[in-house]
Amino acid sequence: MTKQAILCVDDEEIILNSLEMQLKEELGEKYIYEFAESAEDAFEIIEELDEEHIEILVIVSDWLMPGIKGDEFLIQVHQKFPRIVTILLTGQADEEAVERVKHEANLHKCIYKPWKTSELIGAIKSGLASL
Repeated sequence: MTKQAILCVDDEEIILNSLEMQLKEELGEKYIYEFAESAEDAFEIIEELDEEHIEILVIVSDWLMPGIKGDEFLIQVHQKFPRIVTILLTGQADEEAVERVKHEANLHKCIYKPWKTSELIGAIKSGLASL
């Protein structure tokens, strides 16, 4: 069976720690969970997982990050891996950025911080069900 992963990208470590706890509590050990503090780090993780034949199913990304913003990151990922479900988790994304990701990266859901665990997990589960 192919190993499967969920990748979370946010420049705030406290957010990543929170996501890790929520994902493991709600989804258990069925998936590999990876975390990156920037789009650049996320691209490295994506390459490593791809080389190891680990399929990334979902990417949850912040929008406002240093370097590449979340919308641009998700669009670039979608161009190479169009099957990955993309979720924007943000407190500050402008509507133009959200619309751009919807059209150019098939954005599954935009969730605003502070988020409810049930909303995030529901979005991930519905994204997984669409695969």
